[in-house]
Amino acid sequence: MRTITTLLAAAAAAVLLTASAQALTLRASHQFPGGKGDVRDDMVQMIAKEAGAAGVGLTVQVYPGASLFKPNQQWNAMVDGQLDIALFPLDYASGKVPTFSATLMPGLIRNQERAKRINNSEFMKMIRAEIEKHGVMVLSDAWFAGGMASKESCIKMPADLKGAKFRAAGPTFAAMWQAAGASIVSPPSNEIYNAFQTGVVTATDTSLGTFASMRLYEVTKCLTAPGNNALWFMYEPVLMSKKSFNKLNKAQQAAIIKAGKDAQAYYEKKADEVNAAAIKAFEDHKVQVISLTDAEYNAWIDVAKKSSYAKFAKDVPNGQKLIDEALAVK
Repeated sequence: MRTITTLLAAAAAAVLLTASAQALTLRASHQFPGGKGDVRDDMVQMIAKEAGAAGVGLTVQVYPGASLFKPNQQWNAMVDGQLDIALFPLDYASGKVPTFSATLMPGLIRNQERAKRINNSEFMKMIRAEIEKHGVMVLSDAWFAGGMASKESCIKMPADLKGAKFRAAGPTFAAMWQAAGASIVSPPSNEIYNAFQTGVVTATDTSLGTFASMRLYEVTKCLTAPGNNALWFMYEPVLMSKKSFNKLNKAQQAAIIKAGKDAQAYYEKKADEVNAAAIKAFEDHKVQVISLTDAEYNAWIDVAKKSSYAKFAKDVPNGQKLIDEALAVK
């Protein structure tokens, strides 16, 4: 009897040991405010909650507000397997992978509905293949609308930027703004508010969510909102290190993939609401809000073709094909 009891105890201990060996805690990082209604934090928190609720021995610890890694450090950390998950503006890694500049390119997306359609395009197949080639994978696709704001006057046409001191979000937009006559200045994102106050910056571009969370409605006079003719869209997916993903068992992998898809669906349903809330914050603070007409949009695209598009096609392998595939999505 003692032998049977001993065997049963040993078997139970083995089961517990196996379960504990498979139980994992993943670390998820992003740079956006936590617990303050930023939809990007909501997405990552949703993945953490769903993964935990799946009952597969998986815990996701979320570190918002750049509290674990600085924004630009997250890509290398995922490639190396030091960071498991991040909601990451992909253009931040364009210095390492120039192809990624296509995900913050003037006029390629144009509006929120087209952003959903482009996720199933050849363009995005090429982008995801480049992500995977570097040891990272996509859990959630997400395109965030943005615009331009100025402390002087509304930005409608290229001529409106002559003499402006512009803080650009990435190199492709910087090329277009500069071609329109702006001087490019580069304070870090957390200093934009003060840069407007002191006159170091007179105009900037960024996502609507960031415009609102940074309270730039307090220091600007006019916002050029996305509308149906948005120049500015940025791909900010939820990514996962393939080294981390490969450590999971099949049930854990399935749970994290499902959570990522659910977070994407959540954002796509909420995107218009998020955009409207940011615009309302500007209107409530008596900031003028406009959007580009077709003619104004096309004037900017003419500048982009001669600057951003031309430089990207010249400098990046398959650059022209990427642009063509994105523009081919109706």
